[in-house]
Amino acid sequence: MFASPRLLLWLLPLLALFSLNALADPVEGAAQALHLLDYIGADYPATVNAGQVIDEAEYREQLEFLGVLQGLIVALPARAERAELEQGVVGLRQAIAQHQDGTAVARQARQIGAQLAVAYEVSQAPVITPDPARGAPLYAQHCAVCHGDSGVGDGPAGIGLEPPPANLRDPARLDRLSLYDLFNTLGLGIEGTDMPAFADQLDERQRWDLAVYIAGFSADAGVPKDKTFNLAELARQTPGEVSSAQGEAAAAIFRAQRAQPPLVQRGPKQLLDYTRATLEQSLAAYRDGERDQAYDLSVAAYLEGFELVESSLNNIDAEVRKDTEKALMAYRQSLQDGLPLAQAAQRLELAKGKLQESAKLLGGDGLSQSLSFVSSLLILLREGLEAILVLAAVLAFLRNTGQQSALRSVHIGWSLALLAGLLTWGAAAYLLDVSGAQRELLEGATALFASVMVLWLGVWMHDRRHAAAWQDYIKSSLVGGGGRFGFAVLAFFSVYRELFEVILFYETLWLQAGPAGHGAVLAGAATATVLLVGLAWVILRGSARLPLGIFFGINAALLCALSVVFAGHGVKALQEAGVFGIHPVPFFDFDWLGIHADAYSLLAQAIALLAIAVLFGRSRLAERRRISAS
Repeated sequence: MFASPRLLLWLLPLLALFSLNALADPVEGAAQALHLLDYIGADYPATVNAGQVIDEAEYREQLEFLGVLQGLIVALPARAERAELEQGVVGLRQAIAQHQDGTAVARQARQIGAQLAVAYEVSQAPVITPDPARGAPLYAQHCAVCHGDSGVGDGPAGIGLEPPPANLRDPARLDRLSLYDLFNTLGLGIEGTDMPAFADQLDERQRWDLAVYIAGFSADAGVPKDKTFNLAELARQTPGEVSSAQGEAAAAIFRAQRAQPPLVQRGPKQLLDYTRATLEQSLAAYRDGERDQAYDLSVAAYLEGFELVESSLNNIDAEVRKDTEKALMAYRQSLQDGLPLAQAAQRLELAKGKLQESAKLLGGDGLSQSLSFVSSLLILLREGLEAILVLAAVLAFLRNTGQQSALRSVHIGWSLALLAGLLTWGAAAYLLDVSGAQRELLEGATALFASVMVLWLGVWMHDRRHAAAWQDYIKSSLVGGGGRFGFAVLAFFSVYRELFEVILFYETLWLQAGPAGHGAVLAGAATATVLLVGLAWVILRGSARLPLGIFFGINAALLCALSVVFAGHGVKALQEAGVFGIHPVPFFDFDWLGIHADAYSLLAQAIALLAIAVLFGRSRLAERRRISAS
């Protein structure tokens, strides 16, 4: 994915364009300047040796880069540090013109970059600890085709490319690049080569994950970790700098740790900081006219940050959770509607205020044991309740009507759902990178499908609530192959739509709780499991005592009600995924029933209610005709 530095010269038109836009967004202009400083520091040492130019073309490129760099620095907003930065670039040009030592020039370039980052508040470290396990599938999807599975530049799509794909296992060059350098290149790309910019395909967290995975190509996993570097050091420093200051042994430890950063507790503060930082990037993109990118960033800010603490926040103050979610969605909608920048910025400030309020309620980097227990209990109870209601109703129906042979189809359906959920989670963790948007899209689609299936079953039961109608059905078809398949499909989707969401929330809760809270998380899950099993037993036990007609009527009403709930949940999930916008209306919220004060969600539920009314009306007319005929 990283093309050879030789054609970085193609960056010049792009950098010149960004220099014109730097006043509108100082961080963007500073990031471009940092990108150029990083590559001057990385490429110059191979250009000059012992005061002699050994690659004339590369050397001319260095001088061209300096000219563009000076233009970028001059175009930045006036600040007290800018004059010093300008002098620093002049000194860097003089050093290169005098063919000074490559190590000294690289150090000088990185010092200027550090001053620039501080002066213009460019964050060079990730908010959430990068994970190479998440980076591995991203590399396979986006990079291996050119750079090869092992990163040496031998991918099938790289054959014949000029310049050829870079060797990502070149230790000398990787030692001159920081994690931030790799992250920055992934976002900006290299204009004029086959190395594209991935900012519109990969969010910030994914680019950091991919950067640490690539850094692992030059690391030795077997190095003893006698020293620990913090995340900021791992992101900003290079192995070469560490080697010069602390020796090669420390540099080897540094390489190993930046390829596998020590996992810290991913508490609410870290997730909410990620949300806040990504929202600010979103507004910056909107300011630059990149509306699609701004919208995508606003979606990522919600799904990869705030949504992961929603359950815990909901257990502390549901109103704050709702208000924060509404503020985030309102800001996102302002981007989709193309509102003036000032109005979008005003909505962003409101959302940031709500995030700050949420952060105060959730505390710092971890959750208390009581909150860990309650969160674990309610996650499984809330997500599992709907599935249990559907499964228990179907199983009770089959047992009460003597269709023991069809029970196997239901059990196969939910068993396959468990397996599919675990496989989906495993693929998301180790084979593919499933983004928050894809997760919500999957949840929304399965919820809407389940809504249709549950409605079908509810009306089907209603049609056969009378003994005569049931006997007619038994004579005509019983619960044959088609019926058993329908029950299996219903059981599958009723469980699958909840399972992946449960796994995701528990994965996040496990990190938030930390080792001290793991016992509370397990205790909450065990308690919820007992409650759900008890609920299923009560439904099965109680239904056995009901007359068949009443039992059918209750089940039909329950399933039709669930279809309305699923419709509301499905639309909300698609809205969170960014498939379509929101339209708040004055109405009440009731999450457990899928009721949200939004026109689209309420419209979906109204359609479900209309379908129920039409189908039940048709059923009543059919019953009257049957009675008249008899």
